[in-house]
Amino acid sequence: MEGLLQLEKVQRVLSLMGSRGLSDPTADGGGGDRFLAHFLLFLVQPFDSLTVEKKILLVSELLREVNSDTLEEVQHLANLEADQDISSGHLLRPTKKFKMNTDKLTIQDVPMIGFDAMTRANSTLEDFCRSYFIFHGLDIDKPQAVFKFLPFLSFTESYIYQLDASNEDSLLLVPDKYPSAVLERKKIASTEASLSDMLDPLDNLLQCQGLMTDQLRNELKSGIQYWSLERKLCQALSRNDKISIEDVMKAIHLKSFDYRVLNLMMYQLTGQQVNELHMEFLSVSEFLVEISDDLYDYEDDVIDNTFNILRMFTAIYGPLDAPKMLAKCIGEAEEKYESFSKKLDPSLSGSYWRRCEEATREGGKISGHTYGTWNIPPLIRDEESFRRDRMNKDDDSSVTIR
Repeated sequence: MEGLLQLEKVQRVLSLMGSRGLSDPTADGGGGDRFLAHFLLFLVQPFDSLTVEKKILLVSELLREVNSDTLEEVQHLANLEADQDISSGHLLRPTKKFKMNTDKLTIQDVPMIGFDAMTRANSTLEDFCRSYFIFHGLDIDKPQAVFKFLPFLSFTESYIYQLDASNEDSLLLVPDKYPSAVLERKKIASTEASLSDMLDPLDNLLQCQGLMTDQLRNELKSGIQYWSLERKLCQALSRNDKISIEDVMKAIHLKSFDYRVLNLMMYQLTGQQVNELHMEFLSVSEFLVEISDDLYDYEDDVIDNTFNILRMFTAIYGPLDAPKMLAKCIGEAEEKYESFSKKLDPSLSGSYWRRCEEATREGGKISGHTYGTWNIPPLIRDEESFRRDRMNKDDDSSVTIR
C-alpha cells in the first residue's frame, strides 16, 4: 500500500510538471521526468529546520560543483547499486517492479488513477454497459453481469480519462498578464511520445491480465493519434492557422477509441471471438454519437479549446457553408448506419435502437443521434471574443463570501 501511495504522489507531480512546463522535452521514455518528480518530492520532505527556500539554495550551489565523477565517488562510498535508494525516504529510487497476479510477468510501473478521473469516467461506463453489453449476450439488469467485469472496465476507462485530461490541459487558453487580455495558449510539454509512455503501464497491466491483443493495442494507439491530432488542430485554431478536412475526419473517427478499447476487452473477458460486423456497426454509431455530443457541447469546447467537429468545419468552410457540409456528413453516416443495421440480428438491432432512444431522452440533448432532430447551434464567428465575453460574465457573476 505504501508503494502505491508513493506512485500516486509521483503521478500527481508529473501532471503538475506538465502543467507548469517543467517536463524534460528531451527525456527518452519518460525516465527523466520521473527522476525529476522523485527529486521534487525529496526536496519537500521535512529535514531538521531547513525551509524549502534554503533547500533550493543549497541544491543550486551544490549542482554548480557536482559532476559525474563526484557522483561515482558518492556511489562507491555508499556502496549503492544503480537501482537502490540514495535516501532513507525511498523517494529517488526508480519505481519498484510490481507483480500483478502472475509469477511470470512483472511491470516496471504500476498504473495509477485519481478520484476525479474515476468520477468523470462514470457516465461513460454506465452508457457502455447499457449500450454494449447486449452485443455480448449480457443482461444489464443483472448486477452480477456488471460487477464481474466492472474492475477491468472502470480502471481502464478512468486511466484513459486521466490521460485525456492531461492532454486537454495543454490546450487551455489563459488570459495574458498584460492589460490587453489577449488570450494565449497555455504552454505545456505534452508530446505524443510522453502520452504513449504514460499508456505503457496500462498496456502492461492488460498484458498481465491476459487481455491484451494486437487489435486492442492498435486501439490504444488510436488514442495517442487522436490526442496528437486534437493538439495539432486546436493549437492551429488558436493561431488562426489553416487546418485540413482530412485531419478533422480522422480525429472524429478516432475520438471514440475508448469505447472500442472497452468493447475489445469484453470479447477477451467473455472468451468470445471479435464480431467484426458488430464492431463496424458500432463504429458508425459512435461517429454519429460523437457529432451529437459535439453539437451539444459546442460552446464549452470553444471555451476550453478542445476538439469539436463543428468548430473545425466552421474554420474550414466558413460560418455559411459549415452547417451544410456537416449535414451532408451526417446524412452519409446515417445511410451507412441503416445499411449495417439491416445486417444485424433483428432482435439485437431492435434492442440497440431502443437503447439509443432511451439515451437520447435521458441526455436531454437537442441533437439526438439518428433518433432525434439534428439541431446545429448558432455558430461562433470570433472564438477569442466569445471566450473573453464569457470570462467577463463569469467574473461579474462571481460573489465573494467573507
